[in-house]
Amino acid sequence: MITETAPAKINLALHVRARRSDGYHELETLFAFVADGDTVTLAPGPLSLAITGPFSEGLSGEGDNLVLRAARAFAAAFDLPEGGAFTLDKHLPVASGIGGGSADAAAALRALARANDIAIDDPKLFDIAAALGSDVPACLLGRTALGQGRGERLVPLDGPSGMPVLLVNPGVAVSTAAVFKAWDGFDLGAMPEGDVFDVALAARNDLEPPARRLAPEIDGVLALLAEGTPLLARMSGSGATCFALYATTAERSAAAERIRAAQPGYWCLETTLA
Repeated sequence: MITETAPAKINLALHVRARRSDGYHELETLFAFVADGDTVTLAPGPLSLAITGPFSEGLSGEGDNLVLRAARAFAAAFDLPEGGAFTLDKHLPVASGIGGGSADAAAALRALARANDIAIDDPKLFDIAAALGSDVPACLLGRTALGQGRGERLVPLDGPSGMPVLLVNPGVAVSTAAVFKAWDGFDLGAMPEGDVFDVALAARNDLEPPARRLAPEIDGVLALLAEGTPLLARMSGSGATCFALYATTAERSAAAERIRAAQPGYWCLETTLA
């Protein structure tokens, strides 16, 4: 049995530069990962998927699940029989801007690579990842990186690992396609260069304004995060999850306690940057 963590992804910054003729958008984004997330387990057996965990409801173990799509694409790319009994323990909210499905697919690819003695950095794995979704290559890499193109062109970077992070989701699923469609189309400029944390502070998330119009609950999350002492508070990806970075774990824990008291139904994850 092989177990892989599928950590949550956050976009420390996300600049949308242009709409592309292929239907995607040209992006510049700072990917980072936290220490916690879902878990994918692979055991011998016919290809199958069981889903457990607090966010398993509404997810199907059949058909178009990204874990199964990853397994089928892996078998085709490496000329291997389809197989593997997967269990996905789902702890990240769905459609929440922190790459849950993409992280799960990447974890499945890593597990299959380990099971078949294939190097984790094999280019074929990244080709599979790029075909599965824009965030899957970054989740396969699993470290701080600058993403360009659709997000699949990656430049690994040294990030502020160990920094305390609080993730908060108001329980609202936001459609990535709808948020991109609502983007105003204005290029507000390139990502600055420099230290990852300094760049994050100086940059922005261009999807935050359209996401806030579509899901006003995001306003409430960001307002609650701003009441504390965050070094940075921002929406991740296309939302609705927001994150805050803190100088100390005590400040993070105080913020989480305050938000849980104010909004008991909100999902909060106290973690650190990986």
